[in-house]
Amino acid sequence: MSVFTLSQAEREKHLLPQLAELTAHHRENSEGYERILSSLGIARDAEFASIAELPWLPVRMFKTHDLRSIPESEIFKTLTSSGTTGAGASRIYLDKAAAGAQTKQLGATLQEVLGGERLPMLMVDTIGIIKNRRSFSARGAGVLGMANFGRKHTYVLDENDQPDVEAVKTFLATYGDKPFLIFGFTFMVWQYLYEVAREHKLDLSNGILIHSGGWKKLIDRAVDNAEFRRRFKEDTGLTRIHNYYGMIEQIGTVFLEGPSGNSLYCPDFADVVIRNPETWEEQPVGEPGVIEVVSTLPHSYPGHVLLTEDLGVYNGIDDGDWPGKHFSVMGRLPKAEARGCSDTFQGAAA
Repeated sequence: MSVFTLSQAEREKHLLPQLAELTAHHRENSEGYERILSSLGIARDAEFASIAELPWLPVRMFKTHDLRSIPESEIFKTLTSSGTTGAGASRIYLDKAAAGAQTKQLGATLQEVLGGERLPMLMVDTIGIIKNRRSFSARGAGVLGMANFGRKHTYVLDENDQPDVEAVKTFLATYGDKPFLIFGFTFMVWQYLYEVAREHKLDLSNGILIHSGGWKKLIDRAVDNAEFRRRFKEDTGLTRIHNYYGMIEQIGTVFLEGPSGNSLYCPDFADVVIRNPETWEEQPVGEPGVIEVVSTLPHSYPGHVLLTEDLGVYNGIDDGDWPGKHFSVMGRLPKAEARGCSDTFQGAAA
């Protein structure tokens, strides 16, 4: 069942009551969140006429404040972000119910492009990234989370973070004649899969690539999203490519690139608001601003309405591959911390 079905008007009607209820829930259960909203002058009985009116937290708050809406005894898993400078890493606390919900909804989102069957899977990473099962980095959490949607996992990198060309060739010889799943962070996919596949003339035409992470290193190489897709198609035959935008502070919610490849879309349990960085009003289509991400998933911590440190732009509303707003990410805000998952990789590319 698709999770890309709601028009923007339907989404507003469907999500606003749930998000307002979540705001009240987190005020009741997170002392820190209550203090923040009170200091902003937001009354407990405040009513919100639209999603854009809901109070947001800067995503950086999770680096500087211990924000959770569950008692310490109920913490099932603690996630940490991939921040490399500044205030340190975000800490996100999940109880069992929250961990289950984020896995389920991530699966529902990806099923849109993967179908219902678990496919053989190429992981553009090393198995060492998922060794610690209780406390993950953002990259480790991403790899482990995506591993659930595949089978017969083959890691493209060996234990020394070097491409294992023979392992990839064996995987393709065994599974390459039918659909298979590829996952990795964007820069690593380019360096360790595209460049290896081109050099060894590997056929990836039956693959479905899901990728995400910082583009900075690729932009330095004059590779943007369009060039990334073009080169994969021409040199490896791979055409089913879906970038996604997401963050550990809103784990389980991803904004997925549509089939035509030009925009990111909101699943039915999420939304996005592009804000003018001076007035904080919502921007019209085509005007860049700061990205706010909204999701009904975060119950164990107050991460349901977050102002990111990224710039984005609406490309349209209800006029793309799927209904609702569709948008592009334009990069980090000036002076914002560089924290793309793939940009923290310290392997052979560093």
